[in-house]
Amino acid sequence: MTRRAIFQSGMVAAVSTGTQAQDAPVPLREKFFGCIAGCHIGSSMGATVEGWPWVRIEKEHGTLAKLLPYEHYRNGWKRPPGTTEDGVERQKLIITAILDKQDRVTAEDVRAVWLRDIKPISIGLVSEPFEAQLLAISKTHIPASDIGKYCDYSGLITLARSCHPVPLINAGDIAGAIQDVREVGQLYHVAGSRAIRWAEVTAVAIAAGARPRATVDSVTGAIFDNCDKAAGPHAKPLGILKELERALKTAGSCSSFRELRVKFDEFYGSKGIPYANSFANEVVSKALAIFRMTRGVTRDAVIAAVNMGRDTDCCASVAGGISGALTGGASLDREWIEQVDSAVKQNIYTNSQRTLRETSDALYNAYRARLARMKAFAAEMEVV
Repeated sequence: MTRRAIFQSGMVAAVSTGTQAQDAPVPLREKFFGCIAGCHIGSSMGATVEGWPWVRIEKEHGTLAKLLPYEHYRNGWKRPPGTTEDGVERQKLIITAILDKQDRVTAEDVRAVWLRDIKPISIGLVSEPFEAQLLAISKTHIPASDIGKYCDYSGLITLARSCHPVPLINAGDIAGAIQDVREVGQLYHVAGSRAIRWAEVTAVAIAAGARPRATVDSVTGAIFDNCDKAAGPHAKPLGILKELERALKTAGSCSSFRELRVKFDEFYGSKGIPYANSFANEVVSKALAIFRMTRGVTRDAVIAAVNMGRDTDCCASVAGGISGALTGGASLDREWIEQVDSAVKQNIYTNSQRTLRETSDALYNAYRARLARMKAFAAEMEVV
């Protein structure tokens, strides 16, 4: 079956957890909220069982669909329900850079926020150990676009699960989203690396989902039309689209996320290496399959991803963020939103204590300000 046929045949079944897809148009402001809320709620819910095989999740929780307290890094900090983790902290720094500039950002813009906003007491509590090394390097005169060359984990999900604000400030502009992910991604990865190319999938999905008449099919089509393209004269396709095609076909043969996770165990099960669960190709492929299987319903995507096993928080952040950019956050439980907002106000280590709505509205207003400047410039240049 061809890629186009996958999108048009209906072979990818919807999974119902009690929520129906929305038929009414979703306002852009609500798409911004859905993207951020889906990401942050997925991050928190998935963190409880991060690294677990799905068999253990099933045994201890059945279907996990609530926010629970958890501990990370074995540092003794019992996090309240709704507390997000390192990936969202990474994302918050990008968000702040965008809000400071009210526009698209560069690696240097984000580096400046690192130096200003990362709290010394937070090191090791809301970030991975390698991020402390990158922060130390950022304090030198090395260009921001070279910092990622010093990260030992260039194939990880680090950027792809955190880059959501980059395509939001580029909402609808797929080329701009790709360009900016490649730029900002160099803080964490070598230019043109697999990790950045996989982050482009997340970015394209969100930028495409934010368009007024977007659908699950148009989002998926945008990925296949724009991703895994040469990033330079010597760059070659990395097989990203082939791997995504396999993931979508696998989802099409399953009627539930329970079947899907068993199938994915045939492809993904690496062990014995650092961050074995967290390579970008695995997490993004699973997230896109879930997005299509749940028809982009944000609540259903989050629950499915959380119960997949392995890197559950990253998978839910990507699946929830992509889905939210398309369908908004109306399907999300009010209790989840309130718990995440409460937890962030209690979190003295976080890079930002903005609520979900405060965050998404600030990004939306920055996007509107950018559009206004573009319109003003176009009007000026159209004067005869």
